[in-house]
Amino acid sequence: MYYFDNAATTVQKPACVADAVSKALTSGLYGNPSRAAHGYSLRSYREVEQAKDLVRRLFHAGDDYGVAFTHNSTLALNLVLKGLIRPGAHVLTTMWEHNAVLRPLYQLEKEGVTIDYVRADAGTARLHYEDLEQKLRPETQLVVCNHASNVTGNVLDLTRVKEFCRRHGLLLVLDVSQSAGVIPIDLSDGSVTAVCFTGHKSLYGPGGTGGICIRRDAPAVPVVTGGDGVHPFEHEQPGGVPAIFEAGTANVSGIMGLAAGIAYSLSHEQDLKKRQNALSEQFLAGLRQVPGLTVYGDFTGPRVPVFAINFAGAESATVSDILWNTYEMATRPGFHCAPLVHRALGTTDIGAVRFSFSSFTTAGDIDAALKALHEIAAL
Repeated sequence: MYYFDNAATTVQKPACVADAVSKALTSGLYGNPSRAAHGYSLRSYREVEQAKDLVRRLFHAGDDYGVAFTHNSTLALNLVLKGLIRPGAHVLTTMWEHNAVLRPLYQLEKEGVTIDYVRADAGTARLHYEDLEQKLRPETQLVVCNHASNVTGNVLDLTRVKEFCRRHGLLLVLDVSQSAGVIPIDLSDGSVTAVCFTGHKSLYGPGGTGGICIRRDAPAVPVVTGGDGVHPFEHEQPGGVPAIFEAGTANVSGIMGLAAGIAYSLSHEQDLKKRQNALSEQFLAGLRQVPGLTVYGDFTGPRVPVFAINFAGAESATVSDILWNTYEMATRPGFHCAPLVHRALGTTDIGAVRFSFSSFTTAGDIDAALKALHEIAAL
């Protein structure tokens, strides 16, 4: 079997990830962090804090940033957007966004928040960055952007967006679900208010892990409240980042697995980047030789290893089914929870077939995929 659905989740993990989860669950040594002063609790607390240090290292974030762990980037984005955006505010976002951004914004829109979208070109989905200035309002409070499209693989011009936010004093939130662990993300200049990340993609962590790396001075309020183990008589969740995002018991085993995945990514950073770039170049060169194939996206700038394609006149689901049933190749058809970019691409009727790679993908896998696509083209 061939696995080309890494943009959804990686199924091949480094052995160190399973080892870390197993250690947490089978050693009998890890209790509930921040809930007691005994060794079991303190051991877990130290593991969680060490994992937070790894996240700050991954994102080149200093002490001005706090880290909170969540179940995934969807929850992280909900907590950050609903914790930062106030009724009456205006928000700028893009047509690249996943529903993990769009649906919280749609909820907030019902509460008096207004939204404008940076347009994307047909076919390439190249963003019209000039829209940021043109759609700016006096009440604009925040910009939220997908750092890398989970449909086309294109990467945001973050330098340009950060400069815009600095110039106008705006908060900036990034969804780095597709980019964390693939391309460098540098928060050292303090321009980004928060990044929301997931663990189960290119960080090679277990499912159900993710988090927030956010400036400690971010004016967020808690969205989820509950136990914190420290201030039981207070009616409100304790303030401050990251405590306002940390109600309830932490997923210690998942966090330990995620920490192992991040450590793996950091220790192999240059090799992983070189490998995935080579796979992408090999695949793109081959795609251009397949007759009747459309490849969506902008190939003039940096990318993550994600490709959306279609055969003329064929539904994406049909092509994806052929790839699985005939060639045992796992791909993702449809709309990828990103409806606005499909509207820009003109694929709202048929969707697109998505191939996405990890560092465990091989050149042989790419050759097999290209051979299969040539055979489908001949049908």
